[in-house]
Amino acid sequence: MTNSNTEAELLCGIRPLLEAIDAGKEIDKIYIQKNLQGALFKELWGTIKEQKLPYTVVPKSRLDKFTRKNHQGVIATLSVVQSVDLKEIVQRTFEKGEDPLIVILDRVTDVRNLGAIARTADATGAHALVTTIKNSAALNLDAMKASAGALNHLPICKESNLNHTVTWLQMSGIKVVACSEKTDKLCYDADLKGPLALIMGSEDKGVAPERLKASDEVVKLPMLGKVGSLNVSVAAGAVLYEIIRQRTI
Repeated sequence: MTNSNTEAELLCGIRPLLEAIDAGKEIDKIYIQKNLQGALFKELWGTIKEQKLPYTVVPKSRLDKFTRKNHQGVIATLSVVQSVDLKEIVQRTFEKGEDPLIVILDRVTDVRNLGAIARTADATGAHALVTTIKNSAALNLDAMKASAGALNHLPICKESNLNHTVTWLQMSGIKVVACSEKTDKLCYDADLKGPLALIMGSEDKGVAPERLKASDEVVKLPMLGKVGSLNVSVAAGAVLYEIIRQRTI
């Protein structure tokens, strides 16, 4: 595995990471070496748990591929965009007299897909892109490049529990629609007008079963060829433009 993050995106070492957290820097992900010990690490671990920061435990060899610097068993990536509160976005949108259009990414871990979806979401007038704190693509420079700068303009909301997010959106009067091949209903036959949240899942896992069950509606795109699925960013673009078509007719 090679990493294309620049050194400027990386924080190497426990103390620099603790200082960045204290300074209010937004941490995208923390990589921790297996079996790491020590008093300073225990302090960091307590902070990670208290603030529910995203982390993953990896072998030392993976950390060494990030950088040649002395990382002390801990490397973190900084988010290139600052996340915003979803509730504020929804409230502000309703107050402006607009119907919210929210795009939710469920376990989409490829940065190029995230960036491409952000680019289309911005082009179609979406009000926010929702990702998860864990099991989500990094909001790094690669994602920014893939979005053609859209991540600078489209509000990004990081949620710790998508099940709670879906429930809150529904209680706020927003219809939640999931895109999955596990349905017979085409997106063209669904009512996609009005306040709407669209859930897109990863290509290998799709939308999580609990989110499919909780959604108000599950739709799919027609597949007329021999290939059984589309790239998630292509599928998101197709459904988003159907939403726009329905909203403008």
